[in-house]
Amino acid sequence: MVLLALLLPWQQARAQSILRDAETETLLRDMSAPLVKAAGLDPRNVDVVLVGDMSINAFVMNGQVVYLNAGLINTADTANQVQGVIAHELGHITGGHAITGEQGAKAAGNISILSLLLGAAAAVAGGGEAAMAAVMAGQSAAMGKYLAFSRAQESQADAAGAAYLSAAGISGRGSLEFFKKLEQEGYRRGYSQADMDPFMSTHPLEGDRIATLLEVYQKDPAWTRPSDPQLEARFRRAKAKLFGYLSEPQQTHAAYPASDTSVPARYARAYAWHKEAYLDKALAEVDALLAEAPNDPYFLELKGQILTEAGKPAEALGPLRRATDLTGNQPLIATTFGHALVATEDAAHLAEAARVLRAAVARDRENPDAWYQLGQIYSQTGDLPRARLASAEMQAMRGAWPQALSSAEAASDGLTRGTPDWLRAQDIALQSRAALEQARRRR
Repeated sequence: MVLLALLLPWQQARAQSILRDAETETLLRDMSAPLVKAAGLDPRNVDVVLVGDMSINAFVMNGQVVYLNAGLINTADTANQVQGVIAHELGHITGGHAITGEQGAKAAGNISILSLLLGAAAAVAGGGEAAMAAVMAGQSAAMGKYLAFSRAQESQADAAGAAYLSAAGISGRGSLEFFKKLEQEGYRRGYSQADMDPFMSTHPLEGDRIATLLEVYQKDPAWTRPSDPQLEARFRRAKAKLFGYLSEPQQTHAAYPASDTSVPARYARAYAWHKEAYLDKALAEVDALLAEAPNDPYFLELKGQILTEAGKPAEALGPLRRATDLTGNQPLIATTFGHALVATEDAAHLAEAARVLRAAVARDRENPDAWYQLGQIYSQTGDLPRARLASAEMQAMRGAWPQALSSAEAASDGLTRGTPDWLRAQDIALQSRAALEQARRRR
């Protein structure tokens, strides 16, 4: 699991980044697939993206992208609960409610819209005193101009989400359970529904939504259907992994004590021990996992990641090569393997590393670590034009348009005209000029 510097446009100052992890992305894709199909959307065009933020939030933006905060995953108890969130967010997509435009996204982000979540009370709580002051100062209309989810739109998304869960044969119990958890969260923060004027709220109040949805869900044949046990087991793994990766080690050890020898607990503790630089303890947890499942690619990936980051990349090559093979060269795992090959500082590994990393970016261009490693290889082998192209790719992903333009133009000068790499450099240069011109016009 890695935290990538792909900043959400309206949150650059707050440095919220996208989390990329092969196991978690596969899980979210599998959890959402039947819902995407039920919504009549093309699965190739719908992404569910994890944001490295521990606040409870979910939203849609930029067309058909569902963003889930890490805090939402941490709060949910089951995969079924998260599926309820995803179904609701897909309702926003099919309803055309997605946030568009940088200014709209910025305004919405500043007051922490919770598209399924806390409704009026917790939306204000999430926005803090500044958001309450804005409302009290009569600025709610201005905020409403940019807030993507009105009361009517929330109700529409609730209804659509319920329909998608039903069509997919997935129980709505998780959706209701998550609503109730969030209702309690609003109370915990000190805001009650009685304190709020429902007509000033951009979200229907939770009690009303729960009552409406309960009536709908209880009539559905899927109401009593249990959630997929394998999906739930995978969710518990991914949730523990995410917790161990993002939380302070003390928190992880408290949540997953040594007496807990379950797979999720060992997963979480492996990250905690690794963050504390206890290599032997971290490897002991991973080896215990591998003893139960020696061909689990994600356990192998974690062992290789720990060894590489502990300065032992040569020892990481075996498990990472195996993990890459088992997943059919999954791009994120292949990138970690390529990183380890480069980190050995053995020139004999550079050709294999370049091959692995080129294959990774061919399948997943939004992969800055792969581009960085490729840039290192190109520099070491004297291929400066492609090194500059790799830099341009990373800079474009960060929105560093002046640097991306400079790197792309320098790459173009050294690449053979008409080749795929030359055309890509031209594309980045064109994209950079357009972004810079747009920024100039906004001034």
